[in-house]
Amino acid sequence: MHGYGPTPQQQTTSRPSSGTLTTVRVILVTVTVLSCGLLGWVAMLRLAFVTRKPRDWVLLAVVIVLNAALFAFIMGTPDDPDDMSDAAALLMMVWIIGLLAGVITYYLYTEIRHYSSLGSPSPYPAPGHPAPLPYQQPPVHHQHPGPQQSRHQGPQPNPYTAPTPPPTPAPAPRRLDQVRAELDELSDYLRKENKGNREGEGR
Repeated sequence: MHGYGPTPQQQTTSRPSSGTLTTVRVILVTVTVLSCGLLGWVAMLRLAFVTRKPRDWVLLAVVIVLNAALFAFIMGTPDDPDDMSDAAALLMMVWIIGLLAGVITYYLYTEIRHYSSLGSPSPYPAPGHPAPLPYQQPPVHHQHPGPQQSRHQGPQPNPYTAPTPPPTPAPAPRRLDQVRAELDELSDYLRKENKGNREGEGR
């Protein structure tokens, strides 16, 4: 039972490009031929690393033993070719040709077959299990008050602003006219009193 998390992916062996494989094969075959088979173990070593099969590791050990024996046989022959017997020369020739043919043929055949089973390299990555996306919270939808709600909700008072005092009502114009009339009457009365006093004194 798998829990939440990325599922393990199977590791697949990547196949090099055709140009790279061809270059490596040409180099290893050339080295094997120029060394008269003494360096044939290099091609077998690469093959064993590529296929990782026990059979190829065993054949690598066999080729190393044959190369060591061939080297010891060559070192034991006389330096002058005329002193070498025909049997020894024929044996060395068959040994070298057989080693070259066997190593080169088996190396090329096995490596080509191995990479053919992997398929041709694709320019696009192989499809695998997509990585799980991180947990995302669902978007929060803010509900805006509708027209009905906005009608019932009046303007909210701001607690940080001081309340403005109510405006002082201006005095009514009738009051001013009344005061002005009383002042006029008072001045007329005083004027009459002063006039009466003057007339009394004159008599």
